[in-house]
Amino acid sequence: VQLVESGGGAAHVGDSLRLSCTASGFTFDTHVAGWFRQVPGKKREGLAVLSRSDGHRFHAYSETVADRIHVSTDDAHTTMYLHMMALKPEDAGEYLCAAMDKNNFNGEWPDPSNPLVLWGTGTRVTVSR
Repeated sequence: VQLVESGGGAAHVGDSLRLSCTASGFTFDTHVAGWFRQVPGKKREGLAVLSRSDGHRFHAYSETVADRIHVSTDDAHTTMYLHMMALKPEDAGEYLCAAMDKNNFNGEWPDPSNPLVLWGTGTRVTVSR
């Protein structure tokens, strides 16, 4: 089982981007999924969570992006997308997706080192003026 992110790259302030997170060996029907952002020297920031129990609707964690993002999946629920609009310089970073069996998820993501959480390797986004 694994997660693979893609779609990162260089962007400019004001651009929009779409990142993908593709699951292998499972689907987002059985797992809660989330998008996170890692900036060097800072704590990993949770951006949004998506859960089948909520009808595959997403909930944004971070006020810094809540009004600029949308999270969705493909019809097979094997690929999750993060759409982000009106990019700002502070949106630069490594974007990671994570998944956790819904039966183990209590509403909060455990420490990133928790073995119950599956992480992708990330995709890097840079934002220039």
